[in-house]
Amino acid sequence: MSKLNNVSIIMPVFNEKDTIIKIIEKIASLSPKEIVVVDDGSNDGTRELLESIVNKDHKIKIIFHNKNKGKGSAIRTGLQYITGEIVTIQDADLEYNPEEISSLVEPINKNIASVVYGSRFLELKERKYMLHYMGNKLLNFLTNIIYNSKITDMETCYKVFKKDIILSLDLEAKRFEFEPEVTAKILKKKIQIYELPISYKSRSYSQGKKIGWKDGITALWTLIKCRF
Repeated sequence: MSKLNNVSIIMPVFNEKDTIIKIIEKIASLSPKEIVVVDDGSNDGTRELLESIVNKDHKIKIIFHNKNKGKGSAIRTGLQYITGEIVTIQDADLEYNPEEISSLVEPINKNIASVVYGSRFLELKERKYMLHYMGNKLLNFLTNIIYNSKITDMETCYKVFKKDIILSLDLEAKRFEFEPEVTAKILKKKIQIYELPISYKSRSYSQGKKIGWKDGITALWTLIKCRF
């Protein structure tokens, strides 16, 4: 039996035609309970690729936004379709390795934790884009100050939750502020975040990276707003 047979994987997608089929195949090979793909108004050919695989696998649910609403909105849409006891997020690029999801789910399956983050900084091997690295470290430092916590990677994509926890958070995020919002609301509820190291291969803007410095300012405002 698959270690992920009780796991719903939500994949928000926007303009990822070069990687979308490959990442879906990688996740499907892990045999999760389901993959909930939310195309967030792609206009580069991603939508057409997804339409070509609709109904080919009952474990892959594909939902289309008519226009781009943001990563947070796509995740909130995905949450409406999950049926697994455990939920995690997978970006549609290849920066994160899906094979590591199994180890992140394990603490929840063993009742050691109810929320697990995959940290890129516990065993950091790459500092390819120093501006993003320093921005992540600053936001993480401020998170720990504001919420009296000790996490190492607030902005990580790999966040794993018991379903009832993430559904209880009343999320409002539309864009990349999903990461600070979900973290802030978990910490405010005094729920411990269990961290495990993961690998990470960052990509450049020319390769499709979308998050920018303005999103960092929004993230800081979100942390403050959720706290006070």
